Amino acid sequence: MEGRTRASAYVGGSYSNQTKDSPPVRATAAFKYLLRLDGVKVTNVEFLSEVVAVTVALRRRKLVCPLCGFATASAYEVQRHDVSRWRHLDLGTWRLDVRAELRRLRCPSHGVRVEAVPFARHGSGFTADFEALVAWLATKTDKTTITRLVRIDWETVGRICARVVADELDPSRLDGLFEIGVDEVSWRKHHNYLTLVTDHRSRKVVWGAKGKDAKALDGFFDELGAARSAQLTAVSMDMGPAFARSVRAEGHAPQAVICFDPFHVVKAMTDALEELRRDIWQQLRQLPDPAVAKRFKGARWALLKNPEDLTAPQAATLASIRRNGGALWRGYQLKEAGREIFAGDLAADEVIDLVDRWCSRAQRSRLAPFVRVAATVRKHRDGILAAVRYGLSNGLIEGLNNKVRLIIRRAYGFHSADAALALVMLSCGPIELRLPQDRAA
Repeated sequence: MEGRTRASAYVGGSYSNQTKDSPPVRATAAFKYLLRLDGVKVTNVEFLSEVVAVTVALRRRKLVCPLCGFATASAYEVQRHDVSRWRHLDLGTWRLDVRAELRRLRCPSHGVRVEAVPFARHGSGFTADFEALVAWLATKTDKTTITRLVRIDWETVGRICARVVADELDPSRLDGLFEIGVDEVSWRKHHNYLTLVTDHRSRKVVWGAKGKDAKALDGFFDELGAARSAQLTAVSMDMGPAFARSVRAEGHAPQAVICFDPFHVVKAMTDALEELRRDIWQQLRQLPDPAVAKRFKGARWALLKNPEDLTAPQAATLASIRRNGGALWRGYQLKEAGREIFAGDLAADEVIDLVDRWCSRAQRSRLAPFVRVAATVRKHRDGILAAVRYGLSNGLIEGLNNKVRLIIRRAYGFHSADAALALVMLSCGPIELRLPQDRAA
């Protein structure tokens, strides 16, 4: 039996410390307005050890199935069952529990079920207001802050986020999709990935699943359905084969134009330059004078950063590389020429001509990393040029991915892909998170 404290001293449901001139205020009436829970009446309030227990009764006469909304006036059993409890928003330093005796009903679709309550989700031990607060905090702050502030463990936070997403996610988010982007993002170390689908028009993540292969994206088209898949006109992605294979599959979206994101083309050129720099650095390490290799190692950011972003020392380093010439300078020129092609200020016909010329130049350079990039660009030429014509880029998706990575780092990792995906949808998906005070407004 939970011990009552002195704070529970009230008479007949009214506080006993009222002044002579003030009207009596019943505790049940006060907590009715404090809690602002729909569809219930407060029948009792007790101040227990560190917990305020508020007992409520449902106003409606009919019993409602928590899974499908089926309503009936007939209870499955006459007797009441054990008291159900839900954690509500804290009352100062006190935890606040909402308690109610619930009945059971027989649903024609789901069998015997405990009746639903209007203030909490099915299967949850928390009120909807409490879960709204936790979900909002999960998108704004770190794991330690949330668990300490609301006094629940991190796995519970993940389950709350999953329930909020399942309940609040816009059911029409997959309607009217025409141009989408597909990309993967790591949610945990050791090759744990999520596949995310973004609507280019709404600029929101509309779908996600565990994995980064064709099977993961197949799940999107299964949920989308043949009719809505036939409306897709363009799909942007990286140059990996898995996503393209899923889009081209029969019954998916073979009519859609695949656009290989120019961002990944420029990234491949930058990676080629970095590979070339490392090879040259390894050669310099074999020289008798180790200071030469040490000085060269500092050239990394001077080569990889955009010229307009260089610091004064980095600009001096780049000027020194230019004076020396050689393979590294030729590689840098190829990287910069490729970046300028896809800067977004050229017409599609100009880009087509310049891409072909760049590939020829890279092939003749005899720099192995750039020869491979030229072969890759030629292989995906049509998709790259389609991205230019449609004006589609995964830049939006990469920006969302950066936001996702920040959230994941801030949360110090997740225990399941479902929890990670729920937080992604809360932060980047078509969900309008409202705090309890916003709901009451």
